[in-house]
Amino acid sequence: MSLLVVGLSHRSAPVSLLERASLSADGRDKLLQDTVAAEPATEAAVLATCNRIELYADVDKFHAGVAELSTLLAQHSEVGLEELTPYLYVHYEDRAVHHLFSVACGLDSMVVGEGQILGQIKNSLARAQELHTAGRLLNDLFQQALRVGKRAHSETGIDGAGQSLVTFGLEQLSAGADVRIWARGKKALVIGAGSMSSLAAATLARIGVGEIVIANRTQDRAERLVQILTEDDDTDVSARAVPMDAVPLELTRADVAVSCTGATGLVLTAETVTAAVEGRTGAPVTVGRAAGEEHGSARTAVRTDVRETPVPLVGAAGADENCPLDLAEPGFSLMGESAVAGIDAATLEQHGTWVDNGTVDRRESARAGADPETDAELITALAATAASAGRVPEHRRPEPVAVTPRPEPVLFVLDLAMPRDVDAAAHRLAGVRLVDIESLAEASADAPMAADVDQVRRIVSDEVAAFGAALRAAHITPTVVALRTMAADVVSSEIARLEGRLPSLDDKHRAEITQTVRRVVDKLLHAPTVRVKQLAAEPGGAGYADALRTLFDLDPETVASVSRADRDSDDSEKHDDSEKHSKNRGPA
Repeated sequence: MSLLVVGLSHRSAPVSLLERASLSADGRDKLLQDTVAAEPATEAAVLATCNRIELYADVDKFHAGVAELSTLLAQHSEVGLEELTPYLYVHYEDRAVHHLFSVACGLDSMVVGEGQILGQIKNSLARAQELHTAGRLLNDLFQQALRVGKRAHSETGIDGAGQSLVTFGLEQLSAGADVRIWARGKKALVIGAGSMSSLAAATLARIGVGEIVIANRTQDRAERLVQILTEDDDTDVSARAVPMDAVPLELTRADVAVSCTGATGLVLTAETVTAAVEGRTGAPVTVGRAAGEEHGSARTAVRTDVRETPVPLVGAAGADENCPLDLAEPGFSLMGESAVAGIDAATLEQHGTWVDNGTVDRRESARAGADPETDAELITALAATAASAGRVPEHRRPEPVAVTPRPEPVLFVLDLAMPRDVDAAAHRLAGVRLVDIESLAEASADAPMAADVDQVRRIVSDEVAAFGAALRAAHITPTVVALRTMAADVVSSEIARLEGRLPSLDDKHRAEITQTVRRVVDKLLHAPTVRVKQLAAEPGGAGYADALRTLFDLDPETVASVSRADRDSDDSEKHDDSEKHSKNRGPA
């Protein structure tokens, strides 16, 4: 087995990088085709979800495979290889099997135990089969992963350890309140009609929202989802479909909006969200701290019209280099001229001197006392610096500033897309509560783990061992078949020689002799071939096939021809099954 997986997920990379590295459906197809076209790989499959992208391949060389797969991921994601590499993880052979089985069971999900990943694995395998990039190894691997995931959900309580990403997101929107009580009677807007959006719509209907509006670029898919929702006997939700250009208007009427599209740009800009809230409240929307954000957190003030871009501070070298204040430490914010408030004169003097290419010992300055006139000049200079540079460093421990309480949200937004559908600036809008993949990742880090997780881990370990044993045993099968074929040829050759020496031998005796010789050969080969299969199934047993070929001087081409015949037979069976399934599926 030469299974290799190279990927990145919410566990290895920041959400911002995952967002940039995400691939469209066409991009994933091109990645698959380029992978099998590369020299080290013979099979390939891509598993891409909202919080992971992984490339699986059957490679003949480990190091060359890692280099090639990493390069392909970087090329197709348009993230530089040097930037991407620190966040990539690599699993090989049994570790790669263990990783996929863990993913299939929901152990590696952002919300532990969620079952939606099984559908995503199934789709990944189906796409690799359609593009003919999945051979025997990946077909067996992914199908077994699906069986392991189903076993984990049926034999354990892993479902109780987590939930779907949609349910978890709605719980975050409700901020600890009972989701059903929070959702009762609300109007919901669902943007998109794919698998995640469909799950979101079904979940909203189940928890009791009063109305669901589906917006999608393809009207037929939106109407089909509406039909499914309204025909469900378990819910009595009202639903309707609208085109995408109706989203701004529908947003002014909605209480809850869930977005999960495949768009590469923003679907809801900060201006659109602002207009929706103003349309509901009739008052201008203010911009402030994000809900729950404390001073000095990672999210700093953002404008609603542009992405946040750091501005270098003007100083001796035009940046923060050699500044006596530790600007790299957390606790400084970029608040413009207001940052002057609360800074002692010695610090101001030290900063002002640095701006003028001078050096001042802060302790000496403090002992010398502050000159009011000098302080006034320094404050004036510092304010001028703020006006030209756009920011100045705020004191590390500023005086507490009264913060105006945020109003209760009138619009709840759940962004489940990767890359994001909703402008992150909406976090700052008063009257809006936005939950996105990044905030879900932060919240899930503290989620409790159920005791059933340990049981699932044991299932995964057992299944990995069984899969590896079966794979290693299958690896030696062509060699055993080639050995028995050689033995049969030897028997036939010797019987032919016997007939030449004893031409008067009648048919009855000839058949008896032939049968006896074959039984002798079979008995001699039985124990060694059975035992070699058992040994080959154990870890490190791959060498037994080589030993068997060497001991019996088997022709490598004969072994290879058996392997090709087996693969062709498997491919033919899989093709027939695929045709049967496509006929049974009916129209899409």
